[in-house]
This record gives sequence, C-alpha cells and structure tokens, in this order.
Amino acid sequence: MPSTPPPETVRDGPASPAGARVRGPGLWSAPAAVALGLAFGLLGTITVELVGQAFGSSLAHPTPAVSLTSNFVFDGGFVLAALYFAAAGAGGRPRPADFGYRLVSWRELLLVPGTAFVGYFLITLAYGSLLDLHGGDKLPSELGVNHHTAALIAAAVFVCVVAPIAEEFFFRGFFFGTLSRMRVSVAGRQAGPWIAAVITAILFGLAHLGSASAEFLVPLGFLGFVLCLIRWRTGSLYPCMALHSFNNCLALGVNQEGWGAPAIIALVAGAFAVIALLTVPLARPRVAPAGRP
Repeated sequence: MPSTPPPETVRDGPASPAGARVRGPGLWSAPAAVALGLAFGLLGTITVELVGQAFGSSLAHPTPAVSLTSNFVFDGGFVLAALYFAAAGAGGRPRPADFGYRLVSWRELLLVPGTAFVGYFLITLAYGSLLDLHGGDKLPSELGVNHHTAALIAAAVFVCVVAPIAEEFFFRGFFFGTLSRMRVSVAGRQAGPWIAAVITAILFGLAHLGSASAEFLVPLGFLGFVLCLIRWRTGSLYPCMALHSFNNCLALGVNQEGWGAPAIIALVAGAFAVIALLTVPLARPRVAPAGRP
C-alpha cells in the first residue's frame, strides 16, 4: 500500500482521505454542490447557446465552437459550486491542500495510477468483450475534431487537460473528500470512504450520460471508483488527474482518431505537462520527516 503524505497542521473537523484532520463543509454540502453546480452549468450553457444563436449557431445543432465553450462553462459551474461550499465550510478561503493538491513521490504518481489503470483496463476489456461494445465517447465528434485542425486542438485541450482538472477537482477533490468523512462502521471497520467512493462513482458515470452511450456508463463509473481509491490512498489529486488524462488521451487518440503510438505519446506528454504547469503551483511543499533535511 502506498504511503500517505506527512500530516499537516491539525485543523478542526473530521479526518480527510489523507488522514489529516481538516475543517471542511458538512456532508450535506456534497449533494448541495451537485445541485448548485448543475444549476450554474445549465444556466451558463443556455447563455452560451443563445449568444451562439445570435451569431448563426443552431440550438438543435450548435457549432463546434459553441459546443466547446458550453462544455468549458458547464464544468466551470461545478468548480464554482465546490469552491462556494468549501469556502463556507472552512469559514473563509479554502486551502488547495484540502482538495488534494499535495505533492507526492514519483512512485505514487506513476506506479499507483499505473497499477490501477491495468486493473481498470482488464476489467473494462472483459466487460466490452462480454457485451461486444464498439465506439465510445460522442463528445469529440460533437466538437468537430474530424473537420477542423483548430477544433481538434481545442477538443484535445478540453478532453485531455481541462476535463481531468475540473472533474477531479469536483468529484475526487470536493465531493468524495467531503463524503469520505462520514462515520459508518461495517464489521468494526471504517466504511465511510468505501461508501463515498461508490456514490461518487455512480455520480461520475451519470455525469457522462450526455457524451457517452448508456452501456459505457458502467466502465466510466468503475473508473470513477478507482480514482476515488487512488485519492484516498495517496491523499493527492495528482495521480487521479494523471490517470484521468491518460484515459482520455487514449479515448481521443485511439478510439476517435486512430493515431499511432508516437502521436499518443506526444499527446499524453503534452497533456501532463500542461496539467502540471497549471496545478503544481497550487500544491504545498512536501514536508520532510523530522530529522531529515
């Protein structure tokens, strides 16, 4: 089992997935954030589509630019909702570390999600073979990746960078982080994080209902469950973002575009670099154990 980061300064509140006791929003704020995020996202999406219609886009068949902007705004609505409830629960400005922005060792960053992805891939492969599934995410096609190079680049940025950052922030950083503090014992063992992981996984799968066919919601939900376990065991959001981005890069490059290994490797490397550039500054410095430099 991977080691967890060193504990932080003790704050009021229940234990976090990393093991530190932190002050945070109540359990009720998790479903409340879903409702508020959905309201923000729908309101923003409707606004974008109406503006797009004024410039020639169709409400029934929006242009790739309108679809892409709508997806940015929709994800942003959930980020804002999480920040709102986190700030209310913290009694002020929440810390990035409360959401899992904690640096981890290279072993945790690479081996933990790598091992998890192998299990996820094998189970998903068996599921797909059993049901004879073909196809995948419908979102790249809706964003016009097969018609314009600019649309392909913009879609790659959203699918491989923005979505992993925003969705991991909300689902694993806030929603799972909040629910995992519930006190539920099963056979004398703490089951709160496991129950929280299942709830988060179901919601994560349902969140992709509009972009993926119904039969693909099961593997997506399982991916959400695996990501919760990674967040719980490492106490960090970075391995989750890495695995999420890697999965999306494969979905876009292999399933959608049919690229070869060099192009896929370049896409993954580029996505990881941009994610690191945007999020690593949020992480607190890793604290060395007492007696070590």
